[in-house]
Formats: sequence, C-alpha cells, structure tokens
Amino acid sequence: MPEVKLTIMVLACAVCAAGATLRLGIIGTDTSHATAFTEILNNEASPDHVPGGRVVAAFKGGSPDVESSAARVDKFAEELRSKWKIQFYSSIAELCRHVDGVLLESVDGRVHLAQARLVFGAHKPVFIDKPLAATLEDAREIARLAADAGVPWFSASSLRYGEIADTMKFADAKGVDTWGPGPLEEHHPLDLSWYAIHPIELLYTLMGPGCEEVSRAAAPDSDVIVGRWKDGKLGTVRTLRPYGDYGAVVFRPQQIVQSRPHATDSYRPLLVEVMKFFESGQPPVPNAETLEIFAFMDAAQRSKAEGGKPMRLR
Repeated sequence: MPEVKLTIMVLACAVCAAGATLRLGIIGTDTSHATAFTEILNNEASPDHVPGGRVVAAFKGGSPDVESSAARVDKFAEELRSKWKIQFYSSIAELCRHVDGVLLESVDGRVHLAQARLVFGAHKPVFIDKPLAATLEDAREIARLAADAGVPWFSASSLRYGEIADTMKFADAKGVDTWGPGPLEEHHPLDLSWYAIHPIELLYTLMGPGCEEVSRAAAPDSDVIVGRWKDGKLGTVRTLRPYGDYGAVVFRPQQIVQSRPHATDSYRPLLVEVMKFFESGQPPVPNAETLEIFAFMDAAQRSKAEGGKPMRLR
C-alpha cells in the first residue's frame, strides 16, 4: 500500500498548502445537512463557525422515488443559490474540477457508490454523509475503489462527536445500551442504514469495534438489536419509530451511567473533524470500523429475516 499512502499525502498537501481556505463542493442538496453545513462553514459571524473551508460549488442530485429527497431537493438548492451564492454544476465531474474536497450529502444511500466513484476518479478527498451506502456490498466497494485510487474518505454520524459520546466513554465499560430514532425507508435494502445508523454508530463510539454476532427482534414501532463482542461484552440498540430522543446507558464495574435527557447535539464538532480530515488526509474514524458498522447492520438484517436468529458478521 505505499503508493496509496503517497497519494493521500499528495492530496493532503495540495488542499492545505499555505493554510489556504479550502474550496468545498456539495453533492446532493436533498438534505438539511447541505444548508446547515454551509452555514457553519461559510458564515464567519456564526457562533458555530468552523474555519478553514468554504462551500463554493454544488451538484443538486436528488432521488425522485424517495419522498424526503424529492420534496426537499429544490428547496435546499434554492437556499444555497440565493443565500450563499453557491455555483451549481450539471455534473459531478465538472464540480470536482472546481473544488479541493467534497461533501457527499445525498440523502439516498443507494446513489453513494456511483457518486463516490466519480469523486475518486477525480482524486478528491471526500466526506460521505450517512448512510455511507444502502448495502454492505456497496460500502465495501466504496472502500475498494478509494483504496485503488489512493483517495482518502470517511463517514460518520454527528452523534460520534456529540455530548453523549464526549461524556460517556469509559475504558472499563462492560456493556452499553443506546437508543434513538429508527424510521425505515422502503428503498434501502439495509433498512437500519436509513436512520438507525445514528444510535448504532453511537454504540460503536462507546464500545469500539470487535462485534462478532448480532440478533434482532423487530416490531412495528421498534427494534432491539443485540451485539456480542469478541471479548464477551454485549451492546444493545433500541430503535424508536417514527422518531424519539437519543440516549445511552454504560455499565461499569461499580457504576451505571446514563446520559442526561435531551442531550445536546451539534454539527459543529463533526465539521471540525471534517476540516481536519481535508487538511491531513487522515480519517478520524478508521475506515475498517465504518465497514464493521455496516457488517453489524447486515447481520441484523439477516437476523430479522430469520425471526431473530443470531447471525455472525460477514
């Protein structure tokens, strides 16, 4: 892998030379993240402002068969045009010629592989917003293409850097329960990837990688997913439908710690990590851990299909 590391170093040096403000492009304006991230990066007067990069370009995208995409893509695109004077391009290839790094924001995980393929071909570092993909196979193919091209990428939920994650990481944790919204979207084969990825990533943030087996009990208004880690620890995720608050309980040898109700969450800490990534070329979340999260959801999907039977991670 020496040539891959060399390419990553070249990319990192190219985008952070002389402390220049990085030109960033957004792919997909069908999520509120497109406008929220632009506000944080471009508005220097905002208390949440993150310096170092500025959104200058966008590709609208959109998925007509996903309601939350079709109903919002034009609205958010217009806000980027009118409020932030963002230049729109008719293709991803054209956008990539005008930016140093890419925020892949398309709300539909099914299109991420095809869109990321074009970004990797242009050799631009990319943050891929949730979900990384709609299947484990697509997630692994994204990782393979990135490695072949020598292009750095990472993907993460903002919960990885929120209040719960910041205050509840304990080296002596014996087990963790997390919960959060888990609405489903019919077009995503890996159904937990649509929204439940947030409490699942929170579980991984507090537990770390190393899960070997998953079982899932599914009901109309909730799922309970239990993972068994290789050291014998158990981690549990409860999804809430249609929506609900986020939370966690950490079981320590002499203490049980619960997150406070309505813990605060902000996109700013995530974007701080995104900017560090663009400047260094080093993903703050190991790509292998991100892929394990998808293997966890894949095992949960197979468990659901088999009536809750435990499934090994593939």
